[in-house]
Amino acid sequence: MTDAINIFPQPVFPGGQSVGKRPDRVPASGANFDALLRDKMAPESIKFSRHATERMQSRGIAFNPQQLQRLESAIEQINIKGGRESLVMLDDTALVVSVKNDTVVTVVSKDQLKNNVFTNIDSAIIA
Repeated sequence: MTDAINIFPQPVFPGGQSVGKRPDRVPASGANFDALLRDKMAPESIKFSRHATERMQSRGIAFNPQQLQRLESAIEQINIKGGRESLVMLDDTALVVSVKNDTVVTVVSKDQLKNNVFTNIDSAIIA
């Protein structure tokens, strides 16, 4: 029995470039990869749906960084408890949040809370 010998041809590059150097690639530095990896591993921040953004603009609602931090903390707590769609009361504002998507679905200000019914939620938290 004889062993088969496979010969793989070397790639041919235009312009007589040497083998091993790719003309279309530039070596990446380790710092760029490290920064990219850290960004991907960092938890995503909360997103606001288009509907929620429109409601915030029309109702004059804005959140400061401390309020957003409290909202993130509340969503983490709901996630730990297994909530999927939740009502978050943040100061004088009610937010319906999709926990699995980290997305605020709608926002209701204090003025619109009276006689408002929230449906399709499985949990609530006061942040």
